[in-house]
Amino acid sequence: MTRELNPKTPPPVYPQFKLNFNYILAGLAGLVVLVGIFTSYYTVPVESEGVVQRFGRFSQVVSPGLRFKIPFGVDKVTVIPVKRQLQLELGFDEGGRQAGQFKASSVMQAERSMVTGDLNAVQVEWVVQYEIAFPKDFLFNLRDPESTLRDFAESVMREVVGDHTVDEVLTIGRQGIEVQTMQKLEEVVKRLEIGIRVKQVQLKNVHPPGPVQDSFDEVNRAQQEREQMINQANGEYNRVVPRAKGEATQKISEAEGYAVQRVNEAEGDVTRFEALLKEYEKAPAVTRQRIYLETMAEVIPMIGGKIIIDDEAKQLLPLLNLSTPAPTPRPAVVPVPTSTTTNSPSSPTSRLVR
Repeated sequence: MTRELNPKTPPPVYPQFKLNFNYILAGLAGLVVLVGIFTSYYTVPVESEGVVQRFGRFSQVVSPGLRFKIPFGVDKVTVIPVKRQLQLELGFDEGGRQAGQFKASSVMQAERSMVTGDLNAVQVEWVVQYEIAFPKDFLFNLRDPESTLRDFAESVMREVVGDHTVDEVLTIGRQGIEVQTMQKLEEVVKRLEIGIRVKQVQLKNVHPPGPVQDSFDEVNRAQQEREQMINQANGEYNRVVPRAKGEATQKISEAEGYAVQRVNEAEGDVTRFEALLKEYEKAPAVTRQRIYLETMAEVIPMIGGKIIIDDEAKQLLPLLNLSTPAPTPRPAVVPVPTSTTTNSPSSPTSRLVR
């Protein structure tokens, strides 16, 4: 059965939606304006500077504070901490056992293993402190400036360590190694213009490899004992030698003074003898008698008790010593002249007995 449509019947009416494109455009425009407003400003921290790129090309470097930029990706800002001291650690072992850390640990082991100038192995752990001085150079001159700095720091440290002996690296030469490494590394970064300024290089831990650690410790102890003994010897030297030198100087001075005294006395004796000789040549007998009497005047007071007897006496002379007996020296016989004019001291007439 076929249903025939009445040509006079109107077609069915469906609901229709009228789109107002003006409202849509207005909404989109408002959204764009809001996004542009919220993305058109930024803040640069106090210790940083901002590097502005416009369409990917460097535009300018801005100082800290609130800044504005062209939104929608036209301007791109990279904040660089230019006043913050950064630190690069080299040779430190992470010591982890988690997955992915074995490779890092082996890299650190190779990084800190070095050879000294006298062909000894040492392990060096050090720190490089630096700051970003030129943000533009830091961003655009090298693809990875921090990795480059790390490679050059390792290279320079190996060069400097290779110029020193193992004793200098482990003990007395550490400060010199730090200074030389910093100077050479600073020259490299300036030549490459990577925008970094090296502030300090510090050796944190320098030690021999594990298998020979005990041997190095024994050597260090022996060196310390050697230095201690040298210091003790120097102290003893400083204590004894100056005193000996002072005593020697004193004895030399005394000897020189004694020599001068003896010379003066000898010269005086010579002068006195010459004067006496002149008198003797004038009157020999009188001079002999005077010399004899002067000598007796000096000698007799030193004898003590005295007994004067006649030299020509033939009989025994009894003596009674009532004083306490004491050891007495051998009696001394002193001749006494009988005449002051004719007899000489060689022919005495009396004896002096003690």
